Amino acid sequence: MVLRRYYLLLVFSFMVAPCAGTQYAQMPERYQAAVDSAQKMILEAWHKQKFPGMAVAVAAEGQLIWSDAVGFADLEQRVPMWPHSRFRIASISKPIAAAAAAMLYSQGRLDIDASVQQYAPDFPRKRWPVTTRQLGAHLGGIRSYRPGEMLSAAPYASVSDGLEIFAADTLMHEPGTQYLYSSYGWNLISAVIEGATGASFLDHMRQEVFLPLGMLNTVADHPDKLIAHRVRFYTRNEEGLLLNAPFVNNSYKWAGGGFLSTPIDVVRFGIAHLASTFLDETAKELLFTEQLTNTGEPTGYAFGWNVELHADDLRYFSHSGGAIGGTSLLVIQPDTGVVVAAMINMSNANLEVVQELVSLFVATVQH
Repeated sequence: MVLRRYYLLLVFSFMVAPCAGTQYAQMPERYQAAVDSAQKMILEAWHKQKFPGMAVAVAAEGQLIWSDAVGFADLEQRVPMWPHSRFRIASISKPIAAAAAAMLYSQGRLDIDASVQQYAPDFPRKRWPVTTRQLGAHLGGIRSYRPGEMLSAAPYASVSDGLEIFAADTLMHEPGTQYLYSSYGWNLISAVIEGATGASFLDHMRQEVFLPLGMLNTVADHPDKLIAHRVRFYTRNEEGLLLNAPFVNNSYKWAGGGFLSTPIDVVRFGIAHLASTFLDETAKELLFTEQLTNTGEPTGYAFGWNVELHADDLRYFSHSGGAIGGTSLLVIQPDTGVVVAAMINMSNANLEVVQELVSLFVATVQH
């Protein structure tokens, strides 16, 4: 049963904003103390950092147990933030696209070690061949953003049209020799997925990932469409004042960072990686096995996921996201089934509180 709890208003020097209410999903009583602490943590983070708004969702032992939101989805209209508000999740789009690629790989429909031209024949051949596995690990040598490119307001009608931004550029290095983070490399993976399936990337994601997992609030960030509960986007200037973020059109990078979603949807996505009903072991091995350079140097990155071993000797899978008007973070601790997702409707926001939430709920499960 979903319960809602309303809080006293908190007063900022520049705003008054409510906590939109806590949502519980059959929360076991043993998590009550952790949830109470988590509520205080996100309220304190919001009060201290004065970002517009934030939403968060948490799962433990593979079950969604709590979600909450603080602040505003729209500062000017004083629209409160809600757990179902839709944010720009930015690079969390990469592990979501990675799931689709991993399923195709495990089904034998995608050879991730073949040249990308096998599936995207119109992409120009380079000095060295580039594979989907290398692209997924940021080892493919595809360049990153140049100054100002993230501010693109141009519409792109298709995935292939978006590739024109970088398709003619030379590789930054021989694939496999260096780690170089590249959202454009993931844009190319979306073209590979289209070639492997014969379907448009967005249609394939909807049919094979979003609908099966109940991610009904996850959509492409089309700026010309009316999208319910889409937050307004903000930046902070050098003086610390909040401003409306500049208009951008992310249609060139759906897989690299173009989706809107909610923390609840993203936590559902994380939970799906804990069982074998959505992804089989072959797919998960691809996603969560850290890739190495040709010389054996670890990269800390697998296929669409950061992989880390923390001081508690537990493995963590994560991905952050930074967009114009959005900051996000997803963390999975598979042994305890803890999944945490949080989003802020502002560029370059501080989400250190997420690591605190992860530690809190991992410790609760362990004890």
